[in-house]
Amino acid sequence: MHQKTTESDSLYQNIDQMSVNEILNGINNEDKKVALAVEKALPQIEALVLKVVENMQLGGRLFYLGAGTSGRLGIVDASECPPTFGVSHDLVIGIIAGGDQAIRKAVEFAEDDTEQGYKDLEKFDINPIDSVIGISASGSTPYVLGALKECKNRGITTGSLCCNQNSEISKWVDFPIEVVPGPEFISGSTRMKSGTAQKMVLNMISTAVMVKLGRVKGNKMVDMQLSNAKLIERGTQMLMNLKNLSYDDAKKLLLEKGNVRKALEG
Repeated sequence: MHQKTTESDSLYQNIDQMSVNEILNGINNEDKKVALAVEKALPQIEALVLKVVENMQLGGRLFYLGAGTSGRLGIVDASECPPTFGVSHDLVIGIIAGGDQAIRKAVEFAEDDTEQGYKDLEKFDINPIDSVIGISASGSTPYVLGALKECKNRGITTGSLCCNQNSEISKWVDFPIEVVPGPEFISGSTRMKSGTAQKMVLNMISTAVMVKLGRVKGNKMVDMQLSNAKLIERGTQMLMNLKNLSYDDAKKLLLEKGNVRKALEG
């Protein structure tokens, strides 16, 4: 059995003897490799995005499923869709092994349960127009793998995101994505380059999907929720530029209409 890239030895020796400057430079040098690794996977990412868009146009939802860092990254991406794009909280859903308590504190052995992943999806009445993306740096997390196998058996669209080539998870999904950024700075610490790669790909997936669903106008987040002063200010500036309004008139219109899109249409 060949060694997984995510488990391979760091290219750096005696890290514990390094200066802070050497540590930071080493991490930075490794991080530079991540975007290039993502670039190689763009065709895989595109194929998955197109299918997710197709399903969502039929009324489907997008689920992210993962354990540990991978699960947390899915939850981060899902939770940012409502404020950024004005969609409901039940359109993009992140699920983590061990439940929401695992977001802050690791739940021992939660990732080793092969049946719980699909059980967690069942709580949302998962159906064939939904899309499920399993996130696993290793590509072999039992919680994720078990759920994806069951989804595939039931005709639910499946995708995966991992950081090893020819991974187990890729064999069981319709749309595998493999981004291989190489050995971690600290051997096996997949919260580093692998986590960065996963975050970048999730950004791409959710952003591209929302753009194709019409949630961006030009290059502007016209459906963003006005949930804080910064976003109200941003929306006001958008309206000033797009409708040639004064600051006070733009802000008044924005607050009356509730978001930039409605203000532009009003």
